[in-house]
Amino acid sequence: MTPSAPAGTDPDWNGIWKMRHAQQESSKTACDHSHDWNKKENAERYDANAQSGYDDRVRTTIAALDVTKNARVLDIGAGPGTLAIPLAPLVKEITAVEPGAGMLEILMKHADTKGIRNITVVQKRWEDVDLSGDLNIPYDIVIASLSLTMHDIREALVKMNDAASGSVHLFWFVDMPFWEKMYADLWEPLHGTPYYSGPKADCLFGVLYQMGIYADVQMLPLSKEYRFTSREETLSFFVKRFGATIPEQVRIVEEYLAPLIRHEGDGIVISGDSTFAHIWWRKEHRVNGGGRGRPGGAL
Repeated sequence: MTPSAPAGTDPDWNGIWKMRHAQQESSKTACDHSHDWNKKENAERYDANAQSGYDDRVRTTIAALDVTKNARVLDIGAGPGTLAIPLAPLVKEITAVEPGAGMLEILMKHADTKGIRNITVVQKRWEDVDLSGDLNIPYDIVIASLSLTMHDIREALVKMNDAASGSVHLFWFVDMPFWEKMYADLWEPLHGTPYYSGPKADCLFGVLYQMGIYADVQMLPLSKEYRFTSREETLSFFVKRFGATIPEQVRIVEEYLAPLIRHEGDGIVISGDSTFAHIWWRKEHRVNGGGRGRPGGAL
């Protein structure tokens, strides 16, 4: 439940973010390692899906940036280079911040294969990055695309704003993405407890507003695909993801997946659609001491 603020006061949006983030973390099982990006096999699966299914999102994202050949870019949560690799030929240089060893191995492999030499990597969580020690600030463009997993989002946003000289671009979920809808559908039947959705773009906009940053917002379609070579591989992946350890739980997962499966060639695809937001601002849009004026961005 979202805490209510006393009459006449604004809600504590950073506190709401922290609460929703903690609740979502509590909905995970110890046996789900599918989001451990140190593991090469997880990073390879993510990259394979990105190569086959994220072309539209990547094009839309890059088109939304004020890219120039002289631009210096900071990509936070760069993953396997989903944005950094196609962006690299368009800009002067990119610093890719990514904690996952598996993700960085693939990013560097892509860069080497394509002869890209203007990407520098920093293997750290954004929370642990030292702006003066780890980065060469400021950057013309700062990006965090579907990577806002920080518990204290206000602290993370302050650091992003401090790292930028031009614009900051956040891409985050408006509603439950497809993978989260699956959790919401299955968690209580499998584990007897409700699934808690993580914080969304409305909360993020509220935090920025209370920081005195009046951001622009654009809603965009978001598709998610999972690709597998067989039904056995499909079931094995989702059984681990949803923590199904006994036959009855496996049966529940299998019956849930059956109507979602479609065949493409020799493979299997499971996919769904949702919405994400592009939230951005330029440094000159910062209002000192802010949070009390009228938001200047479009909702």
